[in-house]
Amino acid sequence: MSQRKRSKGLGGSQFSTQMTDGEDDFIPTQVQRQSQDQVSELVQFLLVKDQKKIPIKRADMLKNIIREYRNAYSEIVKRADRTLQEVFGLQLVEIDTKRHIYILINNLPRAEGQHLCRGKEKEKMGLLLVILSFIFMKGNSVKDSALWEFLHLLRVYPGKQHSVFGDVRKLVTEEFVRQKYLETTPIPLTDPPEFKFQWGPRAEKETSKKDVLNFVAKMQGKDPAFWASQFSEAEASQANT
Repeated sequence: MSQRKRSKGLGGSQFSTQMTDGEDDFIPTQVQRQSQDQVSELVQFLLVKDQKKIPIKRADMLKNIIREYRNAYSEIVKRADRTLQEVFGLQLVEIDTKRHIYILINNLPRAEGQHLCRGKEKEKMGLLLVILSFIFMKGNSVKDSALWEFLHLLRVYPGKQHSVFGDVRKLVTEEFVRQKYLETTPIPLTDPPEFKFQWGPRAEKETSKKDVLNFVAKMQGKDPAFWASQFSEAEASQANT
């Protein structure tokens, strides 16, 4: 996906406010030199996590990488974030301010028509885009039964092994949810239990409603304004980024 909200990245004074919890930003030169290894280690740590799009906890960064350089935490993470942006085109973004959970998002310009696609995961990300589009066009929330019915129309059957996607139900309800592309919420007083799907925080960061609407319009050969309600919502969302 493309990074759509640069202003929410971890740079400058905003980064310090979010990450330091009042720690002094002054880092002695000697500590800076000694912590360079931690910067490199942290970059590798974040890249490995990103391969499976696993959300990253601040506690894990402190425990596994920062260790004795805890007082230099904000500086180490800031320098690692700068390296990720300059070398890999990725940006470290906080998606849960209470539990301090972060993800890496693509910070590179995107060519027309490239959505949610990177490397060998292209097919899965293509399916995800279709699901995100369906959710948005249905009012930003859909029941699981409605989603399975929609996938049936695409000849993607949740109860059967797919040659490309594998276990589709597991991909949607576990992998995409774990990666924070989707969120599920139980629907009260349903028997058997039902739940609804919504966009997750990673989807909110890596794409936009306008991009998704344009994708739907292109697939159906219509002008995005054909869907007046979604068009208005997408325009308003774009104006707030």
